[in-house]
Amino acid sequence: METTERRQQAIEYKHAGYNCCQAVLCAFADKTPYTEEQLCSLGAAFGVGMGGMEGTCGALIGALMLLGIASEDRPMMREARSMHRSFTETCGASLCRDLKGRDTGIVLCTCDDCVRCATDLAQQICDKEN
Repeated sequence: METTERRQQAIEYKHAGYNCCQAVLCAFADKTPYTEEQLCSLGAAFGVGMGGMEGTCGALIGALMLLGIASEDRPMMREARSMHRSFTETCGASLCRDLKGRDTGIVLCTCDDCVRCATDLAQQICDKEN
């Protein structure tokens, strides 16, 4: 599946009621040893900024989970830092409260755009693995 198609699939999941983490994870179900239902359960507690707009964006968490699945036993901290940095540069922050402007009233990045960015980062991981 091409990046554009995978991004659209993730957005469709998001609009169907999945949280940002679940949307990213489930868009890559075909690239993991897990079912869509298992990935959906795995990402359930990571919506709205790790459970309530205080923490890390769920879409980024989903991409990082996919990195862990793809990496198996090899070290991945450098790649995780790189993904975090890329996400922050693209979206303006990595915390949901900052992205949504909870304290400032200024939205830095919509949920859809966070999901798109995280999907692109996860696709890069898949492309490296092939």
